[in-house]
Amino acid sequence: MDSAKKTSFREAEAIFRAGVAAVDPEELVKKALNIFGGDLVVGDIRYSLSHLRNIYLMGAGKASGRMARGVASVLGARITGGMIILPHGTPPDHRGGEFRFGAHPIPDRIGIQATVEIMTIARNAAQDDLVIVLLSGGGSALLSAPAEGILLEDLQIISEVLLKCGASISELNTVRKHLSRIKGGGLARILKPALVITLIISDVVGDDPAVIASSPTAPDPTSFRDCLEIIDRYEIREKVPSRIMARLKRGRGGMIPDTPDEASPVFEKVRNIIIGNNKLALRGAAEEARRLGYQTIIISDRITGDTHRAAELHCALAAAVKMSNRSHSHPLCILSGGETTVAVKGPGLGGRNTEFVLACARKIAGWRGLTILSGGTDGIDGSSPAAGAICDGATISRGKEIGLNAGDFLNRNDSYTYFQALDDLLITGPTGTNVMDIRILLVE
Repeated sequence: MDSAKKTSFREAEAIFRAGVAAVDPEELVKKALNIFGGDLVVGDIRYSLSHLRNIYLMGAGKASGRMARGVASVLGARITGGMIILPHGTPPDHRGGEFRFGAHPIPDRIGIQATVEIMTIARNAAQDDLVIVLLSGGGSALLSAPAEGILLEDLQIISEVLLKCGASISELNTVRKHLSRIKGGGLARILKPALVITLIISDVVGDDPAVIASSPTAPDPTSFRDCLEIIDRYEIREKVPSRIMARLKRGRGGMIPDTPDEASPVFEKVRNIIIGNNKLALRGAAEEARRLGYQTIIISDRITGDTHRAAELHCALAAAVKMSNRSHSHPLCILSGGETTVAVKGPGLGGRNTEFVLACARKIAGWRGLTILSGGTDGIDGSSPAAGAICDGATISRGKEIGLNAGDFLNRNDSYTYFQALDDLLITGPTGTNVMDIRILLVE
């Protein structure tokens, strides 16, 4: 590996890590919560601490542990109790309260048991109590309480089927909400009549609280009919458990009440506040890129759709920049965010970020002066332990030198293995936050 490549790869990784640091959950919560004159101030809302009987803390998601630590640093002993559900393997900081664990992205029985404990705490909340709910990406799988007649195995199957067919997070969560007692406003219903404020770190394009963590405390505009349309859109009816299909059909026929919408009284005392998102991470990444001497452009924080199509568009943009006649005295850093999807057809190891980078590597093979990184801000990419990967114009040729055919790896969705062989994976470990992906193009 030549020194120029080493430098550009190191700089791309530094820019990515700066973006992740900009959405540190503990710091975001500490900025959102303040105590002034005996009041707890959250945005434009004030709660008199002397008038609150109890303050409960509950939540779920990849960032919820560090979010809980932020709440504890502000409220300390004022917190009566509560519980946070984290993904298995996440090191809890007990300064943030009580923790339980569950599986992600496919729910497990341990997560269901933890959710039942949260629901029990929620039922005890009264009119003079304040409940602070902490939500982030991963919360939907972790907060699992199957609706009547639905089994854990049903939830596991439908989650896996929707993930593999290329459904978006919004579509996945639409279905999940209609199979749950806690999603789609279900937690808000249980918490009524307590005061509720939900602090949210967004992992979805558009930062819609109705999608994030399947909206346990937010109104749900979707319906049972929407769920069936999603299933038909991806032609997966034969893969959906019969109990799920029966419930969705009964719901569409009006035999089961739909999830509460914005007109429902269960949300009268509930406030949902976004405190962190992909846009904030991109701004942090841009600041580091400028510090390193790059002219910087953020093209969008809303890149969605097919991963390979996104790769084509990003490479076309890079080509246009390189071929333009305008001269510039500094290299250029192009940033984008969002979350693409991969229709998984092979048995390989990887995710949307490593697949994006490998698709880009094929497009830019032989180019000089271009480095591309894509990484998940949670530090985990799909089924792999990497956050993503990095490539340049020599990536494909270096693979061929050791007998690797990039096309074969893409066909079996095995991009992680390809970059592992080249030692070009982006490895961060779990970051404790989650605001979708950051893509970085460095153009010399």
